[in-house]
Amino acid sequence: GANKWGVILMIMPMVKYTGVTKSFGDREVLKGIDLDIAPGEKVAIIGPSGSGKTTLGRMLMTLEEPTTGTIEIDGVHLWHMSKKGRLVRANEKHLHEMRGHVGMVFQHFNLFPHRTVLQNITEAPRRVLKLSKEEAEERAFEMLRKVGLDDKLADYPAQLSGGQKQRVAMARALVMRPKVMVLDEVTSALDPELVGEVLEVIREIADEGEMAMMLITHEMDFAKEIADRVIFCADGNIVEEGTPEAIFEHPQTERLQSFLKRFRSAVYSMA
Repeated sequence: GANKWGVILMIMPMVKYTGVTKSFGDREVLKGIDLDIAPGEKVAIIGPSGSGKTTLGRMLMTLEEPTTGTIEIDGVHLWHMSKKGRLVRANEKHLHEMRGHVGMVFQHFNLFPHRTVLQNITEAPRRVLKLSKEEAEERAFEMLRKVGLDDKLADYPAQLSGGQKQRVAMARALVMRPKVMVLDEVTSALDPELVGEVLEVIREIADEGEMAMMLITHEMDFAKEIADRVIFCADGNIVEEGTPEAIFEHPQTERLQSFLKRFRSAVYSMA
């Protein structure tokens, strides 16, 4: 009855894509995506390259604007704002405010080379959240402890390994206390022996549970272990979604079956 659904409907999604399309010229890379991510939910997005999965993440990071459709974060439109009761394209001020709710970690760390680890982490909270130097540094210490790098405060990025840089990038995103974290192929630029330490940190953050996470990844084992839900994208559509078990153990569509088969044979041939 109505009662059972009442409970579910009360939880407002933290992230909501509605009818989102994206075209580059005449090439349509996303073909009408509807996707909700609940508060605290960890969603892994998998799929072949060119499937649109990266574009999905880039839109949430405000790096790529939808051609049509809307995206909301915690009930507020990301790319639009309300003017006299109708939706208009967001201005830079609105986008800037919304960006504060989204933490992002990319495959290429994007740290400032001429600033120390501490300066890299405290810059955004001071500039965007207007925290005092003391407050920003206190948050930075806390996050660096969390990623196991509180002894590297005064180091410069060049002195760190790839895995350490990626953990600094994570601390930098976390210090903003975002409502949603987008992790875009965060392990793909790392040497294999450094992947584990980064995944370990993500796992710990994920276990704390309050932050929604979108993980764009080709690490299937990681997706299997960390995600509450896995979304398989291909050809600009969400082809299949479900629990990690459903997606990896019982794929329904031929498209997903062949993707996993190709993926597994690639992994075995590397081993």
